Amino acid sequence: MNTKRYSLVLRIALSFALLLIFAMGLLGIYLTDYFQETYLNILQTNLLSETRLAADRISLLFAENPVANEINESAEYYAELLNVRVTIIDRVGEVLGESHTTAGEMENHLDRPEIQRALAGETSAAVRYSDTLQTEMLYAASPIRVNGEITGVTRLAVSLRSVQRTGNQILGSVLIAIALATAGSILVNFLIANYTVHPLRKLTGSVQRMAGGSLEEITAAPQKDEISQLQKAFQYMAHQLQEQIDELRNERTKLEVVLQNISDGILMVSDEGVVQLINPAALRLFEKTEDEAVGHSLIEVTRSHQLVDLWRSSVNSGKQQATTLESIPERLFIQAIASPLDQSLPGMSLLLVQDLTRVRRLETVRRDFVSNVSHELRTPLASLKALTETLQEGALEDPPAARRFLDRMDVEIDNLSQMVHELLELSRIESNKVPMRLISIHPCDLTAPAVERMQVQAGRAGLNLTLRCPDDLPQVRADPSRIEHILVNLIHNAIKFTPPGGEIIVSAYQDGSNVVFFVRDTGTGIPQDELPRIFERFYKTDRSRSGGGTGLGLSIARHVVEAHRGKIWAESVLRQGSTFYFSLPVA
Repeated sequence: MNTKRYSLVLRIALSFALLLIFAMGLLGIYLTDYFQETYLNILQTNLLSETRLAADRISLLFAENPVANEINESAEYYAELLNVRVTIIDRVGEVLGESHTTAGEMENHLDRPEIQRALAGETSAAVRYSDTLQTEMLYAASPIRVNGEITGVTRLAVSLRSVQRTGNQILGSVLIAIALATAGSILVNFLIANYTVHPLRKLTGSVQRMAGGSLEEITAAPQKDEISQLQKAFQYMAHQLQEQIDELRNERTKLEVVLQNISDGILMVSDEGVVQLINPAALRLFEKTEDEAVGHSLIEVTRSHQLVDLWRSSVNSGKQQATTLESIPERLFIQAIASPLDQSLPGMSLLLVQDLTRVRRLETVRRDFVSNVSHELRTPLASLKALTETLQEGALEDPPAARRFLDRMDVEIDNLSQMVHELLELSRIESNKVPMRLISIHPCDLTAPAVERMQVQAGRAGLNLTLRCPDDLPQVRADPSRIEHILVNLIHNAIKFTPPGGEIIVSAYQDGSNVVFFVRDTGTGIPQDELPRIFERFYKTDRSRSGGGTGLGLSIARHVVEAHRGKIWAESVLRQGSTFYFSLPVA
């Protein structure tokens, strides 16, 4: 047999012997303490019971108003009966009766903890050193009640010398036995155990650190025994784990980056319909937090029976399913694709949710834009075509008529030029290709030039155009030419849609950190259902179509104001007038 293979067994046997002896010593100490504690607990329990009994008997004596000799005799009687020391104390701590000494010679006992608890109505015990008897004593005190009132305390005491003496005897015997057992082997056993356990301790520490995530290098012991083989096995396992963990961490990081940054919503759902994984895009789409989604049912998270039906259809068919739906009331257009993951993740399905709302709305805007531009171009082009045909058919031979047709063609060409100019302007503003030259300027310096430019036109229309600009307004950050253009546009619209004799007021006021400008007229007003759309491109109310224009002015104004970090809005009452507001931040 290979003795090297049994060297570890021998070392473990010797170490076990040392541990056994050590354990016996601990057991002896434990048994000694346990005996002392158990004996003390039993003694305390018995003493408490005897104290309650003696207090009840003495209570009968107190009910008869006894004299001092009777109280002292009662203390001596119960002391002899119970083989304890008995002390009877009144409410103020004075000793009325004592079995082992003269009551009058004893000091006041009111400060004793067991006496205080007894006067509070509690039967309790305490261990304390007695200066009178020069030993540890166990005291138990119980209240004396007469007609429900506490009139005194009965205290019983017993010496703990017997408990200590018995414990010392047991402890001495155990220590002698341990000393005899360990005298011949402690040195050799200690050296062998330390030599044997040391590599195991190192290996245990390395394994514990591995469990905590630190895959450090494990050095094999020089011995060719079981410990060395175990260390090599752990060393190989650590290398394998490190490689696998690095690979998994790398793959997990890639997956997390993709899930965190992809714009499409991704949900992983179990066959029971419970969401197991959800990415931030899906959380935003369904307005949920991760705690509200993971571990909850698919219907709770999505609130869409169509998505649930799509997922269920994919699970039942085992094939990928797709659908497009519109969510209510959010009016979101969603494309969803459900794919079972039976091959890679059995019992799981992947739900891909794409928000097509912006694409659909952009398509709608593009379609409306083409329609609006076609509509706006059709009228002047048709007019130009008619005028051209009329001239070709002979109007050129009539100079006055030809002049009128040419003037009309010039007007239509100007309208087309203005439309193209405003379209280009709007395109540049929307793409942020028009720099804003912002300066600090007083609001009155913005409104005054616009009002002055439009005074003549307002006078021709029979309107009263008034500027009311307070001097105490703070300065604003603005591009003066752009803001003046907006004001001119708003005043021009007010002039077009206000009957003769009406009034137009241009003013401004401060609202917190903004200055609000407004143009108010007493014109025909705008229907309430059309107010939200008046700032759209080419949108015209019935009244504005009758007055001409491209329908781009208010859209340009909205983009310019928003570029100034302000906002624009309108209020109107039909046949009473309209007020257009826009705000600019204070400089």
